[in-house]
Amino acid sequence: IHLKAGSYEAAKEDLFDYIPEFLSELYSFQKAEGTTYDLVHSHYWLSGRVGMTLSRTWNIPHVATFHTLAQTKLRARVGEREPARRSEVESLVMRDADAIIVSTEEEKQDAVRLYDAHPQKIKVIPAGVNLDTFKPVNQSIARQRVGIHEKQVILYVGRIEPLKGIDVLLEAAALLDGSDDIRVLIVGGSPGNDAELDRLKALTTELGIESMVTFTGAIKQNKLPDYYSAADVFVLPSHSESFGLAALEAMACGTPVVVSRVGGLKTFIDNGETGYLVPWRCPEPFVQRLEMLLANPLLREAMGRAARAKALQMGWGHAADRMLGFYSSLRRDTLESAAGD
Repeated sequence: IHLKAGSYEAAKEDLFDYIPEFLSELYSFQKAEGTTYDLVHSHYWLSGRVGMTLSRTWNIPHVATFHTLAQTKLRARVGEREPARRSEVESLVMRDADAIIVSTEEEKQDAVRLYDAHPQKIKVIPAGVNLDTFKPVNQSIARQRVGIHEKQVILYVGRIEPLKGIDVLLEAAALLDGSDDIRVLIVGGSPGNDAELDRLKALTTELGIESMVTFTGAIKQNKLPDYYSAADVFVLPSHSESFGLAALEAMACGTPVVVSRVGGLKTFIDNGETGYLVPWRCPEPFVQRLEMLLANPLLREAMGRAARAKALQMGWGHAADRMLGFYSSLRRDTLESAAGD
C-alpha cells in the first residue's frame, strides 16, 4: 500500500512537515477500506511519530523500530547533519511506545544509554534477508547482465552518505596492486544528497582512479542479486551500522564480505570464515584483506560458501516467526491489561 504525501524530491529535513498529510491519507484509506488494526509497527523516527498518533487514535499497541539513531550517528563524527528535532522525536517515541524492536544487543544498549529507554520494553530480533530474491547467480551470467568486463570486481551497495565511509573504500582502491584490471562498483543513490556524491567523484579524480570506479546510481532490488553475484568481494566500510543488511544480502548471494568492525555487522559476520571485520576509518586494513581475497580464488570460494550457509540461517522466515510471536504476546498482554482495568 502506497500513500501519497509530499514529493519524491523532498529533502529529508522537510519530511517531518508531511506527517499531517500522510496521516490524512492513511485515515482516508482506513475509512474507505473499513479496515481495523490490532497493532501498529512503525519503522524509523518519522513513522514513529505517526505510530504514536495512530496508537492513541485507534487504541492499539505501538511497536517502534528505528534502524538508525541520530545520537549513534552523531557519535561517529562524520560531519553528517540530522534534522534538529530528530533526537527529540526519537526520545519521545521511545517513552511512548509499548515496545521497541532492535536488531542487535548493541543497538539496545545504545537506546538505553543514549535515550534512557526502558530496557524491559526493548526486544532484540535480528533482521532477516529475502532468500527468494537474494541467491547466487552464475558469475559469468551476472557480469554479462551487469556489463562488467574486468577480471575482478569490488562492490559497495547502500546509501551515498558520509556515514557509509565510501571514501575509505576509494582510498583503499587507489592502493590496490593490479588496479588496472579491477572494477569498483558503487551502487546506490540518496535523493537530495548530491553533495556527497559530488565529493566522492571529486575524490576519485584526486586519487587518479576515475577509470576504475563506476557510480551506478540506484538499482532496483530485483537486479541487485546480479550485482552481488558479479562481485568477487563486497565491501561495507561504514562508520556506524545498526545492522548492515546489504552485507547479509551479499552473503546470501555467496559473496564474501569485507566490512567495518562496527554495530550489527559484528553480530552475523564470522571473521575469517564468512568474510573479514576490519578497523573502520582507515583504508590500509581494507587493502590487506581485499588483496588477500582477490589473489586467492579458492579462499573467495570457500568464504562465499560459508557466507551463503550463514545467510540461510537468517532468512525472512526465521525473523517473521520471532516477530509474529512477539506481536501475539504484546497483543495478549494489552488485552489482559484492558480486562484488568
